[in-house]
Amino acid sequence: MFGFRGQKTGLAIVVILAGLNAPARAGDERAMYASLGDTTRAPIGWVEFCAENPGECRGGPSQPRDIVLSQTAWRDLLRVNRWVNETVKPMTDMDHWGVIEKWSLPTDGYGDCEDYVLLKRKMLIDAGWPREALLITVVRDKKGEGHAVLTVKSDKGEFILDNQNESVVDWTETGYRFVKRQSQSDPNVWVSLGDSRPAVSTASAR
Repeated sequence: MFGFRGQKTGLAIVVILAGLNAPARAGDERAMYASLGDTTRAPIGWVEFCAENPGECRGGPSQPRDIVLSQTAWRDLLRVNRWVNETVKPMTDMDHWGVIEKWSLPTDGYGDCEDYVLLKRKMLIDAGWPREALLITVVRDKKGEGHAVLTVKSDKGEFILDNQNESVVDWTETGYRFVKRQSQSDPNVWVSLGDSRPAVSTASAR
């Protein structure tokens, strides 16, 4: 079983860093995420979360890094996504905390979408994955509602860990509109995403 409070997760991961900012190969659509726009505001709740959990937000400017997605790393992504989705019970922030929006690590076993993301990100970072390849991302889901997912940047494309999907899928297969995400070079800088594709329902939500 994985730990919540900063414990090592026991994942057998060997993460190899890919070339920095390597250009996409011609014709390789998976190598392109979405055109990045200007810096934008952090999502509501992020600044307050960082004030309460400074260790989860420190880092400052760094060199963007992707990972080489080995078979072992892929299996561990699936395990983390599945374990968090099955272990954390969904609960709105209003029911949980009495406020409309609050980001928190779900140490009591309850949370909403961004809380699932925070735990998945923490578990992978604690297991040795580079923070620069694990980006909290805000999307519009298939209903047009705000939703948070975790983007994993790799040499094989951009993959999404999502509490509404038991599978880990390429970002192009989510059916979401991508709004903003953390910058690879600084976790406290957020950039807008230029995905103008129409949102198409492709993944089942639970």
